[in-house]
Amino acid sequence: MLLKEYCKLSILFTNSKTAINYLFMLNLDDQLKPERKKSGFLARLRGNFLTGLVIVLPVALTIWMVWSFVGFVDNRVLPLVPSYYNPLTYVDFNIRGVGVVIFLIFTTLMGAITKGLFGRQLIRIGESIVDRVPVVRSIYNGVKQIVETITTSSENNFDKVCMFEYPRKGIWAIGFISTKTGSEIREKAGAGELYSIFVPTTPNPTSGFLLFVPQKDTIVLDMDVEDAAKLIISAGIVEPPQKK
Repeated sequence: MLLKEYCKLSILFTNSKTAINYLFMLNLDDQLKPERKKSGFLARLRGNFLTGLVIVLPVALTIWMVWSFVGFVDNRVLPLVPSYYNPLTYVDFNIRGVGVVIFLIFTTLMGAITKGLFGRQLIRIGESIVDRVPVVRSIYNGVKQIVETITTSSENNFDKVCMFEYPRKGIWAIGFISTKTGSEIREKAGAGELYSIFVPTTPNPTSGFLLFVPQKDTIVLDMDVEDAAKLIISAGIVEPPQKK
């Protein structure tokens, strides 16, 4: 009889303890639900912000860079234009881009003039005068050579991307093939055919190194120059899609 009553009390106590624990868990879960909802809302808000940032930031930076470049050209060109020919003289507000238009028109006219016999003769006279000034001669010839190299269309100028082992074996670098190396450097190197390769730095691809690499040690890649530039600027984060 005593054993039977003891068993009843034990079962009742156990069930009571279980019920209390269950009620406690329900209460704790109800308290955590707002925090979970709050955490989920913040996560979605953060995701939406990052998604919007990916879309807005490139557009904003592009507009800012173009706007700044146009303003830079305007500030340099417009002061050189006589007031009689300056459109801003006849309006009361600033028109962004007028200097760019004037610069394009002037450059086009200069190109058309220098194609003729009279224009070429003027260029020869001007260059002969510049060649007599030591410092100015070096600057002018260097800038002229760079501009001619960039503006002259060629099938072998920076249209191929390659990889080669640099600065030592087992470490690979990406570069742009500018052209095939000239005869003097190739002969003095004694390494056969060479590529003149520009190796840009990260994240600023405008600076880098010029290397003369044997063609047998280079691997020409299928990726475009634009894709390689994105890869270099992003420090390897933005990888180009693999071409099939």
